[in-house]
Amino acid sequence: MNSSTRRITLIHTASTSSRTWDRSVQCPSRCIAVPSFNTLRHALRSGVTELGQDVERVILDGQATATQFLDLVASLPEAFSGDVMLVREDGTAYVNAAGRGDGRVMYSLAPRDVNFYLEVHGLLENGRLQVVAPQPQFLQLAAA
Repeated sequence: MNSSTRRITLIHTASTSSRTWDRSVQCPSRCIAVPSFNTLRHALRSGVTELGQDVERVILDGQATATQFLDLVASLPEAFSGDVMLVREDGTAYVNAAGRGDGRVMYSLAPRDVNFYLEVHGLLENGRLQVVAPQPQFLQLAAA
């Protein structure tokens, strides 16, 4: 990677997401919002293989199914060595990352781990991910 190449993070998210992604010049990797899953797949494929861009990570913020996530991971361009993260509505996530050798590994993250990952990579505008923990649902029994 030459010095003029900037690392890219592709983010597929809903406008209703509680996360505010940092798209400022202070963001260590350029965050690009991608409006649809098919556009994201094309952007990843063409960015890595055709344009030679350094796509560092792909984040699916509550906008993809597990099947779409696994399909994306299975069809990653050979030159892609970044992370693919599926953030679920409950704040948990799955991350698929390059492992040792030629393989890839899958991690399951708790909400606090997702927060840590995004903070470490400086991807959020306010520096912290606001994850609302699911409230326990109590079953109320009607008096007989």
